[in-house]
Amino acid sequence: MQKPDRIIAVDPDVDKSGVAELHVPSRQVNMTALTFPALVDYLSFMKEEYAGKAAEQLLVVIEAGWLNESNWHLETTRSFAAAAKIGQSTGRNHETARKIAEMSRHIGLDTIEVRPLQKCWRGRDGKITHKELEYIIGNMPQRTNQEMRDAALLAWCHAGLPLKIKT
Repeated sequence: MQKPDRIIAVDPDVDKSGVAELHVPSRQVNMTALTFPALVDYLSFMKEEYAGKAAEQLLVVIEAGWLNESNWHLETTRSFAAAAKIGQSTGRNHETARKIAEMSRHIGLDTIEVRPLQKCWRGRDGKITHKELEYIIGNMPQRTNQEMRDAALLAWCHAGLPLKIKT
C-alpha cells in the first residue's frame, strides 16, 4: 500500500472506543469516542466518502494490546480477585479490538494492528495529557478522554509526523 492520505486510528474499548481521523497532508485531526456499532457505521461512511468518492488512500490503525509480551496483572498490592477482574476487562478490550479489525477488513479498508505506544507522558500511568497532545497537534476539541487522545497520538505517530515536546 502506498502512503495513506487519511489515517483512522482506534484505541479500542468495550464501551466506547477512541477514534481519531488524521488527514495527513493538512495534519488536521478529528477525534471522537464511538460505540462498536457506531464505529462500524463510521468506517463504512469513511470508505464510501473518502476511499470511494475522493479516491484517497485510507488506512485503519488499531491498537492491539495483545501484541505486548506480557499481560500479568498480579502485584504485591493487588489481590487475586482484583488481578482476575483486570485480566477479564483486558480480555474484553482485546476481543473488541479484534472485532473492530475484522469489521474494518470486511468493509474493505486496509487495516493494521499495532502494539500500544510507549507510555512516557506526564499523565497518570505515563499516558498523554490533553495539554501535551494539544502542544503536539495544535487545534483540538476543548475536552477529550484518554481513548481519544491515545487514538490521536497513534495516528500522528503512524503518519511519521514530528513530536514536539516541552521539557
